[in-house]
Amino acid sequence: MKYIALLCTAAAVISLSSCTNTTLSKSQQGAVGGAAGGALIGQAIGRSTEATLIGAFVGTTLGYIVGNEMEKYDRQRLNDAYERGPSGQQYSWVNPDTNNQYQVTPQPAYTAADNTICRKAEMTSVIDGQPQTINTTACRNAQGQWVLQ
Repeated sequence: MKYIALLCTAAAVISLSSCTNTTLSKSQQGAVGGAAGGALIGQAIGRSTEATLIGAFVGTTLGYIVGNEMEKYDRQRLNDAYERGPSGQQYSWVNPDTNNQYQVTPQPAYTAADNTICRKAEMTSVIDGQPQTINTTACRNAQGQWVLQ
């Protein structure tokens, strides 16, 4: 009976998260999937509420980390475009995990009013077959990383 209740709970969590109007980030999707999987594994191994909760916690943490790494790939490529991309020339990549496509055309760097180095860019992406174009601005933080404004 515990297994049926646990499976129903896991299915409900996954179903509810996929039915919302908000889009979950990769790290959030990983956390939800990890929590459900971890709870199932915890219950199967420990056969107790504590084991289920520990499994859900470990699964949530691992799922979040894996999902975050997938997003990190695109952030690193965008940072490369701001750092190394020649002004006015397109810098492109395809995420190997999601097949999302990105083209960034950086503009010349300039010094903002607060003396930070900034750069504007036009970014076109194709995510789940839907093209989107946005204009972005990134400025260097104290550690030298480009941060979107």
